[in-house]
Amino acid sequence: RALIVQTGSATAFGQIAKRLALRPPETEFEHGIRRFGYLLTEVMLVLVLIVFAVNVFFHKPVLDSLLFSVALAVGLTPQLLPAIISINLSKGSQTMASHGVIVRRLEAIENFGSMDVLCTDKTGTLTEGVVRLDGALDVAGRPSDEVFRYAYLNAHFQTGLANPLDEAIITQAQPDIAGFSKVDEIPYDFVRKRLSVVVEAPGLASLLITKGALENVLAGCTQVQDGETTLPLDEAHLAQIHRRYEEWSGQGFRVLGVAIGTGDSLSRPHTRGDERDLTFVGFLLFFDPPKPGVQETIADLAGLGVQLKIITGDNRLVALHTAQAVGLDVTGVMSGRELDKMPDEALWQAAGHANLFAEVDPNQKERIVLALKKTGHAVGYMGDGINDAPALHAADVGISVDKAVDVAKEAADFVLLERDLSILHQGIVLGRTTFANTLKYVFITTSANFGNMFSMAGASLFLPYLPMLPMQILLTNFLTDFPAMTIAGDSVDREWIEQPRRWNVKFIRDFMVTFGIISSVFDYLTFGALLLVVRATTDQFRTGWFLESVLTELLILLVIRTRKPFFRSKPSKYLLISALIIAGVTLILPYSPLSGILGFTPLPISSLLVLSAITVLYVAASELAKRRFYRATEHRLSTSR
Repeated sequence: RALIVQTGSATAFGQIAKRLALRPPETEFEHGIRRFGYLLTEVMLVLVLIVFAVNVFFHKPVLDSLLFSVALAVGLTPQLLPAIISINLSKGSQTMASHGVIVRRLEAIENFGSMDVLCTDKTGTLTEGVVRLDGALDVAGRPSDEVFRYAYLNAHFQTGLANPLDEAIITQAQPDIAGFSKVDEIPYDFVRKRLSVVVEAPGLASLLITKGALENVLAGCTQVQDGETTLPLDEAHLAQIHRRYEEWSGQGFRVLGVAIGTGDSLSRPHTRGDERDLTFVGFLLFFDPPKPGVQETIADLAGLGVQLKIITGDNRLVALHTAQAVGLDVTGVMSGRELDKMPDEALWQAAGHANLFAEVDPNQKERIVLALKKTGHAVGYMGDGINDAPALHAADVGISVDKAVDVAKEAADFVLLERDLSILHQGIVLGRTTFANTLKYVFITTSANFGNMFSMAGASLFLPYLPMLPMQILLTNFLTDFPAMTIAGDSVDREWIEQPRRWNVKFIRDFMVTFGIISSVFDYLTFGALLLVVRATTDQFRTGWFLESVLTELLILLVIRTRKPFFRSKPSKYLLISALIIAGVTLILPYSPLSGILGFTPLPISSLLVLSAITVLYVAASELAKRRFYRATEHRLSTSR
């Protein structure tokens, strides 16, 4: 017989499935992309309206003015950004796969680079994950075959989910359990934190054996077995039990309690109500040693700017011992009970300070992750169980392992072929490399495009003709975007990967305006040279500015791609080759059969020399501005701290 008390989404598994079906919370990368899109939309809208209105006011053809304004907006947009991101992520996915990391969601690679907090379990990640039974002891702390037999019967007959503690008991030498048979079972749950089985044997009354977290087992006990004598569980015995528990936990042992209940008081079918008036019989001690090299891994993560936070169901003493054994500098400890009493607003602050969460049930893991995200952290979570799925789903970076349950792997963004923190180093570095190359493209295109469009908008006010035809604007944008496609494989300076990086829209805006204005200054210098020095015709003006726009953007690509002086940071081979090819095509176009179709005309040598001098000055000015811009930014950050 089975009594059904909950069905569907009302069950524990149903609630997990329902939460996983919801759209995941917005990640750090998605949030940054959305804000960047808002910035571009605002700039484009203002630019189009102003340029169109001014051109119409000066009695220029309405259709030409509209097309010119729209072309400006299109020219400002980094059209290849989705393609650049996809290429970056695909290349990153292949590299990560070769290092034992399977990428299930490409967009999470960028979040891997932004991650500054990694939450992980203790068992199997910081420790060997091979739990062994170190002792079965009676109340006085002496080895006890009887306590071990009770524990073995409990582990042998339980039919719930397999767990390493039961496996550690069963792998020991089997005691004599001949004649024992299972009558009933009260499964483990994360509220009671204990498991009971009812067994019987010829000539013996039904025997209930309870095994679980010490405090939870003691909560159901009223007696204690001391040798052959059963005594009331008074304050003296409780103090002795807790003293031993704290001593063993402080040595890194995980301690479970074992209790029994007998007699006709047991109900049929057996329920949780039978876990009362029990007799406490002893302890089970388990040990899971730290992994070799985990100290170096934690130090390595700290060097990358990633905080490690341990979330475990073990008691705080065991968790604290393990944390200290692996070299984690514990800044604060929180228990599951403290979490239950804490409102969300208080948890937002406490979660950022504490880095060790002990006695935590699975329902609290997601709450910790969301609290960290609320305070601005990019959070990674590493888990492998069914109850880890909500936290994996909520994290910016969900990490599981190959041997995890299916629902955990489905909820994760990455699956590690080995349960080892050291494998995360390569993933973090690769994520930051991918993110750095994405930001390079954004910096280069937005600053160059903003400068060019700002120059065109200004030139349209004093020139009797459009400074560049819409077709020429789009061609300029296409040619300058072509080398940018190779940025995905560009080399990255070490400064880009030393600390987590994220979308900083204010920084991008300031960068765009600063270098856009510099670009515009030299554009207007080009205008003056073409109109006043060279005395260029309409087609010569458009051709000269086209050449200057494309060539300066190709050179500025090499300047902006690094914070170092551009000649001290070697670009990738493909980036350099593509830039040279586009430069050659640009110089040839005015002298090719396509020049008439595109509205170009050959330029005299004097014009080319003037444009070359302006280009050299532009690169020098940009290099100087870059140095001052980064220094000013670092100064603002240091003073804000």
